[in-house]
Amino acid sequence: MSKQIVSTDKAPAAIGPYSQAVIFNGIVYCSGQIALIPETMEIVEGGIEEQTEQVMKNLSEVLRAAGSDFSNVLKCTIYLASMDDFIVVNGIYGASFPENPPARETVAVKTLPRNVLVEISCIASV
Repeated sequence: MSKQIVSTDKAPAAIGPYSQAVIFNGIVYCSGQIALIPETMEIVEGGIEEQTEQVMKNLSEVLRAAGSDFSNVLKCTIYLASMDDFIVVNGIYGASFPENPPARETVAVKTLPRNVLVEISCIASV
């Protein structure tokens, strides 16, 4: 078995030495997504709502490129710059998982790449 690298121009290009996702043994490991607009590589304007919506859109595109989608997500990790944003992020995030949501943890961190407010990664089946 070998790993398969997933790449799509419909999600932000990697801003470091990592892949957007890797598939191994039928499992998709998606790197954390932040609120970058793929076409410009700029952070979406607005606050936590706009950033979370962009993050979920980016994750959706990476999953699609891997041949998966939100219904196959097994686990997510949400990183927040402030736990005060939890309720807003939880609402937007939850809309992508109306039934049988994945396992998850949410943690507050000191800073995130490009000083964004939220980053989300996930693991899914193909």
